[in-house]
Amino acid sequence: MGVVASYAVSRVAPVLSALTVAVVLGALARNIGLTGRRVLPGITIATKRLLRAGVVLLGLQLSVSQVLDLPYGVLLVVVVTVGATFAGTLLLGRWLGVRPGTALLVATGFSICGASAAAAMNAASDSDEEDLATAVGLVTMYGGLMIVVLPLLQSPLGLSAEQFGIWSGASVHEVAQVVAAASAAGTAAIAVATVVKLTRVLLLVPMITAYGLVQRRRSDAGDQGKRPPLVPLFVLGFVAAVAVRSTGLLPGGVLDTAKTLTTLLLAGALFGLGSAVDVRSLVRTGGRALALGAGSTVIALMVSLLGIWAVT
Repeated sequence: MGVVASYAVSRVAPVLSALTVAVVLGALARNIGLTGRRVLPGITIATKRLLRAGVVLLGLQLSVSQVLDLPYGVLLVVVVTVGATFAGTLLLGRWLGVRPGTALLVATGFSICGASAAAAMNAASDSDEEDLATAVGLVTMYGGLMIVVLPLLQSPLGLSAEQFGIWSGASVHEVAQVVAAASAAGTAAIAVATVVKLTRVLLLVPMITAYGLVQRRRSDAGDQGKRPPLVPLFVLGFVAAVAVRSTGLLPGGVLDTAKTLTTLLLAGALFGLGSAVDVRSLVRTGGRALALGAGSTVIALMVSLLGIWAVT
C-alpha cells in the first residue's frame, strides 16, 4: 500500500518524487505504530533486495550516446560540479559535526541524483536508515526550494535557455525537480537539463567504486577481517543495464515499463528504509543537517554556474 500511495502521489504532483514520498510514508508508519518491531527484520531483508534490483534497472534510463553528445566543456562542468559538491559536503559535514554516515549520504544525494543515489550509497556503506532519512529529507527540502529560486535568477544572471538548462541539470538534486526547474525556460532547457542530469547519474558508478577502494584500504590498514567489495554486485548490474540500453535494441515500450518498475522497486525499498526511522532521533540533529544541506546546495549552484560561464 505504501508503494502504491507513493506512486499515486507522484503522478498527481510530479514535483514530488515517489521515492521521497515513500520514505516519508515509511517513517510515518513506523512512528505511529503501524509497523511493529516484529516485522522490521523481514522489512530489512526485502528492502535490500528491492534496492539492489531498482538500482540495476535504473541503468536502463541511461545511454552512453546521450552523454557523449554533450559538448566536452559541459561534461567537464558536470564532473567538476559532482566532485566539488561531494568533497565539499564531506568537509563541511566534518566541520559541522554531522554524523559521518549522514554526511556521506547527503554528499552523494546532492552531488548525483537525490534519493536514489543516497540509497545506493547506503547499500554500499555502513550508513543506517536514519542517515538516509535525513539525506532524503534534505533533498526534498532544498530541491524544492531550487525549483522556485532558480527561475528567478535566470534573467538577472543573463543565462540563455540552454545555459539555464545546463545549470538546472548540473545543480538540482532529483530528476523530477530538474524538469520542474528547467521548465521555466521552455522545452529546449528541459531537454538539455535532462541529459546533463542523467550524466550525473552515470557518475554514481565511479563514486561508489572510489568509496569501496577507500574502505578496502582502511580495512587492510586495520586488519579488520573481511574486506568490503571494491564494487558491489548491484553496481556492476547497473553498468550492464547501461550497456544494454546503449545498444539501442530495446523498444520504447520496454524502456517505459522498466522506468515504471524502477520507480516502484526503489519506492518499496525507501518505504522499508523509512520504516526503521525514529523521528525523535532526527529532530535532535536537525540544525546541523539543515546547515549541511544549505552549504551543499550552494556549492553545487556556484561551481556549476562558474563552470557554465567559463565554457559557454
